Amino acid sequence: MLNYFINIPTEYFIYFLYGSAFLFLSFAIFIQDMKGSDLKLADSLWLLGMFGLTHGLHELLAMYPLIEGAHLSMQELFNAKLVSLAVLVLSFLFLLQFGLVLTLSTRNKRPLWSNGIPAVLVLAWVAFIAARDSTMTMRFLGQTETSARVILCLTGALLTAYGLMAYSHEIKVLSRSVSRHLWYAGVAFVFYGVFAGVLVTRFSIIALPFPVELLRGGAAIVITYFITKALNIFNIEMRKRIEQQTRHLVQTEKLTSLGQLAAGIAHEINNPLTNASLGIQTLKLKFAASSSGSEIVEKLDAVERNIDKASVIARELLLFSRQRESEFSPVNMNSIVRGALTLLQYKLKNILVKQELADVPEVTGDAGKLEQVVINILSNAVEAMPQGGTITINTSRTKAGVRVCIEDTGPGIQEENLTRVFDPFFTTKEPGSGTGLGLSICYGIIKDHHGTIEVSRMKEKGTMVTITIPERNLHEAHSGR
Repeated sequence: MLNYFINIPTEYFIYFLYGSAFLFLSFAIFIQDMKGSDLKLADSLWLLGMFGLTHGLHELLAMYPLIEGAHLSMQELFNAKLVSLAVLVLSFLFLLQFGLVLTLSTRNKRPLWSNGIPAVLVLAWVAFIAARDSTMTMRFLGQTETSARVILCLTGALLTAYGLMAYSHEIKVLSRSVSRHLWYAGVAFVFYGVFAGVLVTRFSIIALPFPVELLRGGAAIVITYFITKALNIFNIEMRKRIEQQTRHLVQTEKLTSLGQLAAGIAHEINNPLTNASLGIQTLKLKFAASSSGSEIVEKLDAVERNIDKASVIARELLLFSRQRESEFSPVNMNSIVRGALTLLQYKLKNILVKQELADVPEVTGDAGKLEQVVINILSNAVEAMPQGGTITINTSRTKAGVRVCIEDTGPGIQEENLTRVFDPFFTTKEPGSGTGLGLSICYGIIKDHHGTIEVSRMKEKGTMVTITIPERNLHEAHSGR
């Protein structure tokens, strides 16, 4: 058995390391728990895992005729080469599909024609080899492999490189280190595409003092290293989700306690305010009849305006503490957005509104309350841009449900205030300009819909509010209350 390996030339071990690197990559991907992940990478990563598995298997299969060549007949060598080629082409197709899906996901759009790209490339490859001598010889298999590398492998590697680099910028907010690892993996795929797709085995533009498989194996090891390191993003996402759920739990308990307190305060305030308002009305009628009472009436008007402000606060406290029973029915979030924009048209005179509304399914919810949430968020965005600006609204379908993102180009919320935005009575507005209950009410409404609402600061400036409502049927909506 030992003599078996001693007789193997050193360069053949390169195939073993090359194949083992990609097999390790596939195992690292397949054992990673991605269940429930909202990351775009989770939808396509299995394709990269299949590429690693099949390509690693190809490299190990390629060792067989090299090692046993002296003991095999020409027909056996041909059959081994044919099987190896079939596995190789399959691996390139997995790589091509992964690069395509990831690239299109970074653009949030996937045109229908994009599904035909792999088919077009395969047809081009088939047409190319059909134009050659189709006699089933070793030379024909060599030409077939070469064309597959140039047409399928190079395209797939470059698409994958672009997709990883583009996605690295998106993921930077979640983890800068993972972003770097994905970018480096993208660069490594560029080199891999050149080494595996352009430099044919034992051939290059310049004479190499070593087998080209050594370069491919090196690129495979680098790719495996950086992709494996980048898989930590799923653990980071899970930690962030647990932290968020903890904050939501604390927020819920806080809102419950404050809601009970607010109800009592509102009732206690309303009674004296009503009596004070009636007294002011009586005094205004009394002094209005007197020619010298105009100055007193003006002061009484000022007092009445302040009483009205206090009454508004009391009403908001009651709204905060006693939300009406939700009336669930199928609603479309695109219709909710359009309805809110229509009602706020008078506020949007110097605001540019960009709508990127995807075709999303209906959700089960209270149309009135959901519209109240969107109106509140849009109003906050408008008030944050007194000199004008841009509001971008987009809807999409995710694993978690229907997502609505509202972005503005205002100054943005300070980092230290992000964890407090849903706290009752917290506001960054000028004193007297707001009660700080708007987002707290929105939080309660979205929680009632079993959804999530998040506020984040944009990279340069501005704020983004993300609402996600799960797709649920009417029975679930009522039974889950």
